[in-house]
Amino acid sequence: MEDLVSRMTSEKPVVIFSKSSCCLGHTVKTLLSDFGVNPMVHELDEMPRGRELEQALMRRGCSPAVPAVFIGGQLVGGTNELMSLHLNGSLIPMLKRAGAIWV
Repeated sequence: MEDLVSRMTSEKPVVIFSKSSCCLGHTVKTLLSDFGVNPMVHELDEMPRGRELEQALMRRGCSPAVPAVFIGGQLVGGTNELMSLHLNGSLIPMLKRAGAIWV
């Protein structure tokens, strides 16, 4: 399952694992979309092996497991970590380095 997570996180510059009912996941998706990012979003509650993927994310250090944000294939963390990066001014440069935005 960890190999599957690795493959999924390298699909696009920004990958989000969330659940369709997660308000924090919605916040993360909205923030990134406002910057012009088009992330690959995996809604674990809508996937056949979603529970197994959630457990694999937890083994990778995601706590809670969702939302989990990967930028450039690297785990950034959840909502708190993403918001901290945004507030300290390092999110936009990180997104540019990953090729998620160009402006």
